[in-house]
Amino acid sequence: MQLTEKHRTYWQTNLRITSILLFIWFVVTFVVSYFARDLNFTFFGWPFSFWMGAQGSLVVYCLIIWFYANYMNKLDVEHGVSEDKDE
Repeated sequence: MQLTEKHRTYWQTNLRITSILLFIWFVVTFVVSYFARDLNFTFFGWPFSFWMGAQGSLVVYCLIIWFYANYMNKLDVEHGVSEDKDE
């Protein structure tokens, strides 16, 4: 199967957004959690290290999933590979 320029563009965009989101995931999971003890300030009434470990990272993970799903749906429609039956 020969890939067209449209397929290459779609795949490169997919890889770029996946790489960016994986980098954000890595920073939230390992970097922020590692340095959270040094960040001694109150966030919503709790120490930041506790909040980041208990709630913050989970919120960021959900936002990453939500953003990726929406972005890829728009990209699918833009490149004509959407799975919606309406189109």
